[in-house]
Amino acid sequence: MAASRFRLGAVLGINQTLSWGMTFYLPAIVAGPVGKSLDQSGLHILGAFSWSLLVAGACAPKVGRWIDRHGGRGALLASILVIATGQAVLAFTPNLTVWYCGWTIIGAGMAMGLYDAAFATVGGLLGQEAGPSITGITLVAGFSSTVFWPLGAALIGALHWRGLLLTYAGLMLAVNLPMVWLLIPHAPPRPHAAAAAGDAGRSPTEWRAMVLLSGFFALRWFITSVIAVDVLALLRGIDLTPAQAVGVAASIGPGQVAGRLLEYAIGPRIGLLTKARIGALLFPIGACALLPGGPYAAATFALLYGMSNGIMTINRGTLPLAIFGPAGYAQRLGWLAVPVLLAQAAAPTVTAPLLGVLPALDVFLLCGAAATVAATFLLPLRLRTN
Repeated sequence: MAASRFRLGAVLGINQTLSWGMTFYLPAIVAGPVGKSLDQSGLHILGAFSWSLLVAGACAPKVGRWIDRHGGRGALLASILVIATGQAVLAFTPNLTVWYCGWTIIGAGMAMGLYDAAFATVGGLLGQEAGPSITGITLVAGFSSTVFWPLGAALIGALHWRGLLLTYAGLMLAVNLPMVWLLIPHAPPRPHAAAAAGDAGRSPTEWRAMVLLSGFFALRWFITSVIAVDVLALLRGIDLTPAQAVGVAASIGPGQVAGRLLEYAIGPRIGLLTKARIGALLFPIGACALLPGGPYAAATFALLYGMSNGIMTINRGTLPLAIFGPAGYAQRLGWLAVPVLLAQAAAPTVTAPLLGVLPALDVFLLCGAAATVAATFLLPLRLRTN
């Protein structure tokens, strides 16, 4: 059983590395060249990506309901086909309208195939024993940006952005599709009543827990999106050189992996909610570490911020399962994804005026304060006892 859990986590970890790397981390590579080719501003090109997140949020609850009834393998397979189709549309786009159509297709594919679908697949197969496999998925997929940012930057010079998109579509079909088809088992059939548990019958306590979880994840991903969009400019704004800023930003990814390794290492010795609360507080502590100034303070922030984000990603899969149980798990993940995706889509536009006038240190400290507020949402939560 342990071997099958390990294999499941490893396979879905590779699946998520490929799916995240060729969707979520794609705009950073292609936005500039596409803008020049189509004679469009970066705002218009990146707006299509924000639109895709809104599409993913709209689709997520329905995808979750489907996974609860049929298992996640079919959703993951469909996502690969849909994403590859969207990438092909982007590759042949002649104008901004078709560019948005391609990202609309990819948005639907992301709802069917990113973390929430992978976590729901594991939950349907392993039930309450899914925690270690979820950690394994995030450990492997934590290297997605580390792999695909430099890979995309290397390939786009040789292939042009259209060739890169077609190459990504080919990788989805030639690598991702057969791997999921051959190595992810079918979920056992679930009674209709159990599968529909996310639709109705929630007690006031359950509704309260859902609101608190939604608030925590939405606020944290809002903050993360704010930092991610302008991280290099913000780091240079606290008096780092360009080289130091790049080095500090690059350490966020390893920090995420370190946080996930720490979460895995302490395992059952510390309660799940306790680990989540500690992980949530690492971000505010990291923001305070910036106060002395200098590259070492910035590196400390990057490590703690990355660790906090890494643990939070695991919590997105493990907390709903531990609090509500496996019945209706996938649909609950779908509903929790809606405010997260809305926050990710809105954050860069909503905060752009503030980033233009506030000192960078103040931006980091405000983000730390908001992360502290988010951490308080975890305090009233209690794990399921039956």
